[in-house]
Amino acid sequence: MRLDLPGIDEESLEVTAENNTLTVRARRDVDAPKGAEFVMRERPVGTFNRQMVLGDGLDLERVSAQYRDGVLTASIPVAEHARPRRIPITRSGSDRKVIEAG
Repeated sequence: MRLDLPGIDEESLEVTAENNTLTVRARRDVDAPKGAEFVMRERPVGTFNRQMVLGDGLDLERVSAQYRDGVLTASIPVAEHARPRRIPITRSGSDRKVIEAG
């Protein structure tokens, strides 16, 4: 998962995982001189949350996150029980008994 979060103070950034939900909380403060008036502002200020509901096949115990150059990247590995695996096949006929006439 990647989120563009330009202008976010790294100290205000919080990522939590609970009940198959990944939550990102952050705060962007005003970076202008006191008393300045804006004609236009492209980046909203204040606190915000983003939530993603995740599937059951992900391992929320091993989520990792990195914030660099205004981009938050979270890696969510697939749970071991959800990984594809090869199922062994028993071959029929391998227990055949041969009866010989004598």
